[in-house]
Amino acid sequence: MKIIIAPDSFKESLTAMQVAQAIEKGFQQVFSSAEYLKLPMADGGEGTVQSMVDATQGEIVEVEVTGPLGDKVLAHYGILGGSDRAEKAVAVIEMASASGLHLVPRAQRDPYVTTSYGTGELIKDVLDRGIEHIILGLGGSATNDAGLGMAQALGIRLLDVSGHPLGAGGLALMDLETVDLSQCHPKLAHCQIEVACDVTNPLCGENGASAIFGPQKGATQDMINKLDAALGHFADVMTKSGFLDQRDVPGVGAAGGMGFAMKSLLNAELKPGIAIVMQAVNFAQQLQGADLVITGEGRIDGQTVFGKTPMGVLTQANLAKVPCIAIAGCFGDGAQAILEQGMKAIFPIIPGLAELDQVLSEAEQNLTFTARNIAASMALAQQLNAQ
Repeated sequence: MKIIIAPDSFKESLTAMQVAQAIEKGFQQVFSSAEYLKLPMADGGEGTVQSMVDATQGEIVEVEVTGPLGDKVLAHYGILGGSDRAEKAVAVIEMASASGLHLVPRAQRDPYVTTSYGTGELIKDVLDRGIEHIILGLGGSATNDAGLGMAQALGIRLLDVSGHPLGAGGLALMDLETVDLSQCHPKLAHCQIEVACDVTNPLCGENGASAIFGPQKGATQDMINKLDAALGHFADVMTKSGFLDQRDVPGVGAAGGMGFAMKSLLNAELKPGIAIVMQAVNFAQQLQGADLVITGEGRIDGQTVFGKTPMGVLTQANLAKVPCIAIAGCFGDGAQAILEQGMKAIFPIIPGLAELDQVLSEAEQNLTFTARNIAASMALAQQLNAQ
């Protein structure tokens, strides 16, 4: 029996690989001779780098870069395994590692000034290694600069009316007059960039980057209005400079408008995060000959069917006609929606009421125990069917 274990992480508790290992441990107590293939998953958000590195036996690279407030921070990216030549390698970057909200103390959150420069430095480090395929996960950013800092780090010149480089932060975009790509990193022209983007927000307006994501980054209503105007001005200048008007493309408002810069300036392709991850680890091919797929995430609810990891795994399992079950830390409203999509069963791991800290600390043992009970139920069903 071949069992694919492909969960997302359980946030604040276990990485996706740790989840997969706990599930395998529980199942092995009942099906000791089964073949297990652990493929830790992610949907482009936090944990994507670690999951993809673990799934491909890759490596983590640490780099000192510029943080959102201009200070130095230690960030990282991953190089996927399975490639023996640099030009075939794939690098995976999480924007949050260099430009994340968690790097800015709550009292200092100010999207007028926070910069994505560090994310550009990570991309530059990848390009300098000769890697020509980048996967960038958006999410958790502290910025609203539409990739201004990222572009500057890559040699793209964004200039004011006097020909001077813009300063840092989203508000600086109001002074933009000229976009000059003549000095950008030379290897960008040959680089394939895929952006893991699971939101559909446009750049501007009531559903745009500033209005929807600005408040969590420290923006007041007055700041939102000014930042939205700055993003609109950026798009206007880009259009006047001969670029396609991408401001209304779904997803360009992600990560404070980083999606806009990636698509407009770097010709990146915006895709659902789970689709990028599954393609990178050859998930469809790994499904061949499988008898069961086990997936999961920290919380299964009504939103899970909208592009989250369990839904992505289920979709591929359905195509391969392999039964799929899911294990979750807990259920939320609408959890049953994924059953309507073909998931055979879903299981929570929390055995009883407890404080959150206890629930998080006991996640691994509860996960293993739940997996063991699921396997025992399967074994019992096999025995009953054989009678």
